[in-house]
Amino acid sequence: MSEWFWVLWSVLAAILIVAEIFTSGFVLLWFGIGALAAAFAGLVGIDNLLIQFMIFAVVSVGLTAASRTIFINYFSREKTGQSLRSGVDALPGKIGTVVSSSKGALHEGAVKVFGSTWTAYPAAGEPPLEAGERVCVDSVEGASIYVKRVGGEPDWRPKALPESED
Repeated sequence: MSEWFWVLWSVLAAILIVAEIFTSGFVLLWFGIGALAAAFAGLVGIDNLLIQFMIFAVVSVGLTAASRTIFINYFSREKTGQSLRSGVDALPGKIGTVVSSSKGALHEGAVKVFGSTWTAYPAAGEPPLEAGERVCVDSVEGASIYVKRVGGEPDWRPKALPESED
């Protein structure tokens, strides 16, 4: 019976590899490969179940540890000190356009950033907002943003050609 353990290891490997498709942890694949290594050991004549299990455990744990090291070193932003920002956390530093001039005592206006319109206030020391101005998001406070003006005209506008004097 022990000479057929490789079949059981192969079935386990297939189950683990297929189950990896339905999970997001990226761990079951390594255990599936470990089961394939144990199945190969049983196929080549290692009939001791304890040795097969040790091969399974060493390969699975080794691949899991190696993949975590590779993912952290090469695919994370921890080394550069940057973190992946999304949603509201990604707004500071983004450029927007004032769509509604400032009004009221707090100089409340509206700024469109990435297709979303936000209630905006000029940052400390900035004059009131004027419609059409380009601004940079300085900070986010609740559902409002504080903005600073961005100098210069957009690059996409055509330059006026000099008139020739005939």
